Amino acid sequence: MSGIPSLADLRARLADLPAGDDSAAAAIATRQSRLTKPQGSLGRLEELVAWLGRWQGRETPRLDDVSVLVFAGNHGVVARGVSAYPASVTVQMVANFERGGAAINQICKSVGASLRVIPLNLDAPTADFTEREAMTEAEFVEAVAAGYDSVPASADLVCLGEMGIGNTTSASALAAALLGGGGERWAGRGTGLDDAGLARKRAVIDAGLTRHQTHHADPLTASMIFGGRELAAILGATLAARRHGIPVLLDGFVATAAAAPVARLKPGALDHAQVAHCSAEAGHRGLCAELGMRPILDLDMRLGEGSGAALSVSVLRAALACHLGMATFDEAGVDERG
Repeated sequence: MSGIPSLADLRARLADLPAGDDSAAAAIATRQSRLTKPQGSLGRLEELVAWLGRWQGRETPRLDDVSVLVFAGNHGVVARGVSAYPASVTVQMVANFERGGAAINQICKSVGASLRVIPLNLDAPTADFTEREAMTEAEFVEAVAAGYDSVPASADLVCLGEMGIGNTTSASALAAALLGGGGERWAGRGTGLDDAGLARKRAVIDAGLTRHQTHHADPLTASMIFGGRELAAILGATLAARRHGIPVLLDGFVATAAAAPVARLKPGALDHAQVAHCSAEAGHRGLCAELGMRPILDLDMRLGEGSGAALSVSVLRAALACHLGMATFDEAGVDERG
């Protein structure tokens, strides 16, 4: 168990994060320089293998145990008409995941990843953040701890995703609180809002920002005010992965916003994480730019449920296969550049 008893303890853990293994990354770079290809010709595939090794602490990275964690939560702000779907869909989709009928189930099978879905008090939505904080401190810490405890210490890679009707509204409000701007900058159509719905969503975000304007400065407080249980759990899982020496793939806009407070609290705190794909949701590209994170894929996806993160596992597997399976110049008897 995580033993995260309080917000103060969470802050202490975030302030004391283990570093990556520079020697492992250097050994990987040395091998890359000897493989039968022009220097750097595999581009980002080479960088991703070094990233895996740095954060696994292994000169020979592996992807034998890939875990996809999908956290689900419900949001009181949905009552404001910010989503094209009712809150009941969250529970229904969790059941669909458990039956194996969702996109994430198929993608996990295709990339050789295990899937675990973690519902978080779905019968007790968070509060409407236009009226008060979405979560009390105790509720926030409990959700963070649930995410922390869900990360298997044996995993080679963890992919983090979410399900929660209304959570792009929470993610947009959180991004605005952390980085400035309002609903106009950060809010998109989510699950398919029409123009009137989008305008309503942006107004709700702005109302929440105005109500809580004296509390934007602290990233964890902002997460407690605007986020949801599934966002808090992603934050906790991101922290646990860092402490266990596990690299992380973050899914789209919501997952990136959920982890953003970590980066705002401590420079380099998300170095063990990659954004798996650039979501088609309006604010994601800007959020990645603000965090200095470059998504691996850009496929106009906006499904959530960890789908982009799981799909990116295939890229990492290909990168690792090249690194481990290619011959060196000496082994292949190929002349090097003169």
